[in-house]
Amino acid sequence: MKCKSYFLFNVLSNKTRWKIINSLYLSDKFVQDICKDIDEEQSKVSHNLKTLSNCNIVFSKREGKYIKYSLNKETIKPLVEIVNKHTANFCKGKCNITEK
Repeated sequence: MKCKSYFLFNVLSNKTRWKIINSLYLSDKFVQDICKDIDEEQSKVSHNLKTLSNCNIVFSKREGKYIKYSLNKETIKPLVEIVNKHTANFCKGKCNITEK
């Protein structure tokens, strides 16, 4: 199946995945470190990292017996910066979407 461009937004709209992206924004990390950052179980984080990896949102690199994850600095890091700028400037109390 050919990947559709709108699928990226579906992947990014998941709360856990967005937390993982923000965790990796400043530095590369191992799964255990991401779990601590976002207060989620390793199985949930690993499952979501697989989805993010499949879309090249994050990259992985084996270091010994562990895998270190990094954010795609070419496209996703600038996207996160744009999203954060937009929410800071334009979403001040205006987004009435409730979290599940």
